[in-house]
Amino acid sequence: MIRALILVVSLALGWAVPASAQGRSAASEVDVQIVLAVDISYSMDPDEQRLQREGYIKAITSQEVIDAIRKGLIGKIAVSYLEWAGHHDRQVLIDWRIIDGPESAQAFAAELQSKPYRRAFRTSISGAIQSSVDLLEKSGLRSLRRVIDVSGDGSNNNGPHVEIARDDALAKGIVINGLPIVIPRQNSRYVDIPNLDAYYQDCVVGGPGSFMIPITTPDEFVTATRRKLILEVAGITPVWPLPYGPQIVPAQAQKVDCLIGERIWRERWERN
Repeated sequence: MIRALILVVSLALGWAVPASAQGRSAASEVDVQIVLAVDISYSMDPDEQRLQREGYIKAITSQEVIDAIRKGLIGKIAVSYLEWAGHHDRQVLIDWRIIDGPESAQAFAAELQSKPYRRAFRTSISGAIQSSVDLLEKSGLRSLRRVIDVSGDGSNNNGPHVEIARDDALAKGIVINGLPIVIPRQNSRYVDIPNLDAYYQDCVVGGPGSFMIPITTPDEFVTATRRKLILEVAGITPVWPLPYGPQIVPAQAQKVDCLIGERIWRERWERN
C-alpha cells in the first residue's frame, strides 16, 4: 500500500522513480536518499578533515537523527558518502546504505571510521554535484525526496561552472543543501573568499526547502551536521533564525560572483 502510494505521488509530482527500481520490493523504498559530498581538497587541513568526518559519524548515530528516521512514512533512509576535490578526483567512499535504526547507523559509522584519510588538489563543487547526481540516478532506490549535501571550505575553481551543475541537478528534482566551513585560521594560503557562506547560498544550494548552515568554530561540526541531517531526514524547511546552535548567515544584498573561485585561481596562476 505504502509502495503504491509513493509511486503514485512521485509520478503525480514529477519526482523521479528510477526505472531500475520499478517493480522492486518494499526493501528498495526509503523516505529520502542523501549523498554526503565531502571536501577533501588541500585547503582542508587534517584537523578539519577529522572534525568533518567525526561530525557525520556522531550525527548519523545520534538519537535525534534515529528518531527523525523512525518518524518517516517508511522509517528508512539511504545514505552514500562521496569524497571530492578536483573535477577528476571523486571517490565514493561508501556506496548506498539503508539506515533504519541504531544498528544500521552504527554499522555505517564504523565503516566510515575505518576508511583512511586522503587529500587531493583543486576544488570542484560542480564535479561533486555531478557525481552525486549520478549516484542518485543509479541508486536503484525509490524515494519522495533526493538530497545532495555539500560540505567544504572553498569555492569552485575547477571543472564546469558550479551554477550549471547546480541547475542541472535542480532540473531533476534534486535538492542541494550546504555545510560551508568558514573557520578562521592562521594559514590563509587556501582561503579564497571570506564570505563562503554567502557563496554557498547564492551559487551552490537550491531546490524546495534547501538551506545551508555555516560552521564557524570547531565546536559546531557535530551540532551543525546533526541539525542538518535532522532537517533533511524530516523534510523540514527551516525557519530562520534557528532558536539555538549554528546559525545561517544571510546572503549579502549584492549577489556573490559565482565565478570568484575560478578568477582567484587564474590570478594566482598568472602571478606565479
